[in-house]
Amino acid sequence: MGALKAILLYFILYQTWKITADEEEWKSATATYVKETSGSIIVEGACGYGDLHRATYGKYSAGLSSMLFNRGSTCGVCFEVRCVDHILWCLQGSPSVILTATDFCSPNYGLSSEYGGWCNFPKEHFEMSEAAFAEIAEKKADIVPVQHRRVKCDRRGGLRFTVSGNFHFYQVLISNVGLDGEVIAVKVKGSRTAWIPMARNWGQNWQSNINLVGQPLSFEVTTSSRRTLTSYNVAPANWQFGQIFEGKQF
Repeated sequence: MGALKAILLYFILYQTWKITADEEEWKSATATYVKETSGSIIVEGACGYGDLHRATYGKYSAGLSSMLFNRGSTCGVCFEVRCVDHILWCLQGSPSVILTATDFCSPNYGLSSEYGGWCNFPKEHFEMSEAAFAEIAEKKADIVPVQHRRVKCDRRGGLRFTVSGNFHFYQVLISNVGLDGEVIAVKVKGSRTAWIPMARNWGQNWQSNINLVGQPLSFEVTTSSRRTLTSYNVAPANWQFGQIFEGKQF
């Protein structure tokens, strides 16, 4: 019985640790919104996703201040955001939304960080779409206090690989990444090559100077939790620049 109790206690402690490890603590920040008739923030952002509706992020997209953006490595990460501590502007019950980091909110050091320079370092700030902002706060507000935490990304379908470049410069945009959402390493393999590490160009665009034209392509993607996913022969041998291919999902 003693051994059984010890095993039971270990299981309970492990589950408690696992839940705690999976859920981050709430952190304080601020949020504003950009008026867009399409519901998206922007068509071309600092992460490289292009049309946010086509990239499946849509209105639940956000531009992040430099403190959160982390030079682009945070692109694709999911945040749960809720309005707090403002009885006039926050919606009753402090409902939350899940946002994907898709852009960079540039600082404006000509304005005070308390009014207008909301993305100035070291402020933590979210620039949201009007539609998403309206789900947590009154649109009459210029800026609202929020709490945020990183959460797992729930994506439909597999990872998406958008191929671009030319015969001497090969680039792939990686989007629709589940779980962490944050890609930290990418490798590509042609039918006539070994695995080739790719370098981050900007946002979630990864590059290689190897000519891979005419070869089926496989990709190995590693996220910030050190999980690695391999999608074999995602692109056929006759792939063309500008095409999008779908792989596995985390």
